[in-house]
Amino acid sequence: MEYVLTSDKLTKIYSGQAVVNEVSLHVQKGDIYGFVGKNGAGKTTFIRLILGLAQHSSGSFTLLDGSLGQARRRTGSLVEAPALYGNMSAEENLRLYCTMMGYDSSGVSELLSKVGLENTGKKRAGDFSLGMKQRLGIAMALVGDPEFLILDEPINGLDPTGIVEIRELLLSLQSQGKTILVSSHILGELEKIATRYGIIANGRLVEELSSAQLSEKCIDTTDIRTDNPEKAAAVLKEKLGIEKIETTADGTIRIADKIDNIGKLTNELFNNDIIVAGITTSGGNAEKYFIDKMEEHAK
Repeated sequence: MEYVLTSDKLTKIYSGQAVVNEVSLHVQKGDIYGFVGKNGAGKTTFIRLILGLAQHSSGSFTLLDGSLGQARRRTGSLVEAPALYGNMSAEENLRLYCTMMGYDSSGVSELLSKVGLENTGKKRAGDFSLGMKQRLGIAMALVGDPEFLILDEPINGLDPTGIVEIRELLLSLQSQGKTILVSSHILGELEKIATRYGIIANGRLVEELSSAQLSEKCIDTTDIRTDNPEKAAAVLKEKLGIEKIETTADGTIRIADKIDNIGKLTNELFNNDIIVAGITTSGGNAEKYFIDKMEEHAK
């Protein structure tokens, strides 16, 4: 397994409070890593530690495979809102940024095309929509052709069209071989692009999981309460071919699948002299899963 970022109990203390508290995080090469957390959970502070914008109190981290200085040159970033000159065009902003960072500006036109700003001409950045400004900020993060992108809340405040634009851009960048860490509190949107997640609450990393693992945790379930759980489970398996069955501690039968015909199920149990006391169905919901995880670790 090849990682572009790992941290080991990384901690940052401000005024006696750990705003990043022993975070051990792992971003694999090729990931779109969704860094999930409420506002104030510690996402931005963690990112600032990785980028050298703040000094950690304890713990450690490894970025790419070189010295930290070299690794940061191979990492592009957008932290909060991009710093733009409002009276300058997208091209002028980007050329100035290249000069400030010590990079050749010959690839500016290609970068603007990559983020969908090739036709903005002399339009001033101050007149851009929020989505266009975010695109220009991502273009700046791409200066120097970095291997790793760290984007802090790139869709915050965008309208639905802007969110779709940024989503498509990130997926395109991943297909070109970029690894991306994207922080957000907009959980439903992250679910559409992330290959792996880290959930942070009150400065602590609550859980890391892949998109496949998230799907498994958010499958549809049907809970059935009967007077004879053991016999009911056997009937459901033998008569209806339902395999994904478990019996909880309180005797509830839980089917980890969507049941299309509840009537057929209850009739089969009734025909086998089993009394059904209640049936509850719940759909898979990743956003609810994230929120529940964060609430579990709330102060």
